This record gives sequence, C-alpha cells and structure tokens, in this order.
Amino acid sequence: MILTSRAVGAGESASIGGSAPSASSLILKAPCSILTSNTSHIAVSERSFENVLVVRTDRIGDVVLTLPMVLVLREHLPSSQLSMLLRSYTRDLVEGFLGLDRIVSYDEGGEHKGFLDMLAELRAHRFDLVIVSHPTFRIAVLMALARIPVRVGSGYRWYSFLFNKRVFEHRKTATKHEAEYNISLLEAVGIHSRDVPRVTLSVPENSNTAAAGQLEGLGIGLSEPFVILHPGSGGSARDWSAESFGDLARALAEDGFKVVVTGSMNERALVDRVIARSNGSAVAASGKMSLKDLAAFIGRAQLFVSNSTGPLHIAAAAGTPVIAFYPPIRECSPVRWGPLTEDKVIFTADANSCPRCKGGPCQGNDCMSQITVEVVLRAACSLLAPKGQSY
Repeated sequence: MILTSRAVGAGESASIGGSAPSASSLILKAPCSILTSNTSHIAVSERSFENVLVVRTDRIGDVVLTLPMVLVLREHLPSSQLSMLLRSYTRDLVEGFLGLDRIVSYDEGGEHKGFLDMLAELRAHRFDLVIVSHPTFRIAVLMALARIPVRVGSGYRWYSFLFNKRVFEHRKTATKHEAEYNISLLEAVGIHSRDVPRVTLSVPENSNTAAAGQLEGLGIGLSEPFVILHPGSGGSARDWSAESFGDLARALAEDGFKVVVTGSMNERALVDRVIARSNGSAVAASGKMSLKDLAAFIGRAQLFVSNSTGPLHIAAAAGTPVIAFYPPIRECSPVRWGPLTEDKVIFTADANSCPRCKGGPCQGNDCMSQITVEVVLRAACSLLAPKGQSY
C-alpha cells in the first residue's frame, strides 16, 4: 500500500490508499494553503527592537525552513538590523538573502568557536532580541551571558529558564509545518502571522556560471531539459533505495530525459550505486559544489527527486518541481518537513502495510519499497509534461 500525501495546509492531510493511484490523482498544482506571499499586518506589541538575532545552527533544510521567519521579522521590523547565527557550511546558502543584514558564524572549520570567543562576539553586536529556533544548552547559556534583553525559545527544555520568553510547543508532535513552528516563536514578542511567506534564495552570477559549466561538463546543453535524482538524506530520514533510484533513472532515460545524480562527497558510493544500477543511463554531477552553486544547478533542472533532505528544500526555494519520499514516522512526516512549493508530489509509506513494521514503529527502510518505480515515473512524467498536457 502507498499513502501519497499532496500539498495541504498545516495539520491537514490528503492521502490515497490501496493500489497505486493514477498520475492525475498524484499531481496538485493549486496553491498550498500555508504558502503565500502575504503575511498579516499586526504591529509588534511588546517593544521596538533594533538589533535582532535568529539562531539556527543545525542543517541545510532546517535553515531554509527558518528563512520565512526572517521575512516575517523584516515585514514587522522594517528598520531593524536582522542577523542569523549559522554554521559556516550553511552560511554560503543564506548569504545575500533578502531582508537579512548580517550572518554570524557559530564555528570555524567545522568546530565550534571557543565559548569565550563566541560570547565576546555576541556581546559586541549588542543584540536586543534573539529568537532561538534550534535550542541547545550551549546556545541558551551563550544568549543569557551575552545579556541579550529578550530571549525567545522553547519552554520544554530543562534549561528553558535561560529564555525569558518561552513558547510551549512540542515540535515532535508534527501537527504543523516546521516553518510555522518557527514563525510561532514570534508570538512571544507580539508578532503574529497567519501565513508562511515564499522564500527565494539569492544566487549570484558566478554560481549560475558554475552551474552552466557543470552541465557542459556532463554533456547537457543549457537549453536541454534534465532531471536530478538525489538518493541520500544524510541520515535524516528513511530512504528510497539506490536500486529504485537507479531503475527510475533508466526509465526516465528511456522516455528521453537526461538524468543527473547528485550527492555530497560522503555519498559518493551511494551515487555510484545509482549510476551502476541505471546501466549508464544517468551521470553524476562531479566535483564539490558550494551550496550557492548547488542551488543554481538545481534551479536549472525540470524536476528534483529525493528523499527528505536539505537539497529538497533548496529545490523548492529554487522553484523546481519536486518529488519526495517520506517514512511513516510522525517526527519525519511531510506535515512538518514537506517542501514549501506548490509543484510537488509527496509519497509516504504506510507502516500498516509493511511486513516488518506491521503497523508499529518504523523498523527500517523496508516500508519505503512500497513506493514503486512505476508510480513515481508516472508522477515524474506528469510534472515534466507541458502545462495543460498529461502523461
């Protein structure tokens, strides 16, 4: 059995059980109810903040899904200085983001900056409000010792007393989208928004040039349509198998599409397995791309197919249609972690139909094999078809 979730509002669900659904039942290109360019216009009730810090020191997707909150802050605090505290490897992706004035790095060379060095840097910036989207004990202590007057964070950590504005929401219940959880933190300082603003990543010309060079090196013309398959997830979710990605690559190639497989340097073996399974129908994007270069490269594709992972959210922000695979685990569900785009097809495995899970907690990747190459191919061809046509 396959449960296929489609673009729905936060807390809602739309699923189809039973045999593989038709392509037409898989595709939804109507606006997603939580994704809009308009936010509410309610004035900040607490005070006027001049120097605001947003903290998100985890991974790519988490950072991308925090950017809507930055846009809400910018709308409600148009003259304030807005900064983000990020890990250095996500800094490149956010650099130049509309509405963001400054990026502060949390680490150097992948290692946390020394505690006292980080504390001195935070104090020097003289922030008057911090929004902590990804709380850790170290972060909470730093923000308190930095003497930031208003510190917003979760109320459900043992160290939450270090925040003086606490929000009591359990994200693990996954009752709404991660972007909505982030925006909800702003209610602690009187900022209310009913909607999630659209995010567009800033891609410089040199990244567009690099993406064009990648395509040329792969033998793909700049005007030639191609599909990206991204089989890794960095351990953030259960994965559709490399064999399934390889079979999909071969099927797409047989239908006349160029196929490129992407992955991190640590996922090279996985990428090679997909290429081998495709019998040479797909090619691997070579070299180490920066996140900006990756965003430019993904933005040129006609379709991005992946497990639940950071580059999926880059694709959504780049405006590329996506197909994504999710396990039957509440904390990993597309309700919370789905891509913020209207052109998407989301497949979620069904634990009740899994011979290993048998309706209980997810035990491994077995359930993901319910998602067949045939049904994914139909969805892909429907997304790839010209507007107004069906596959």
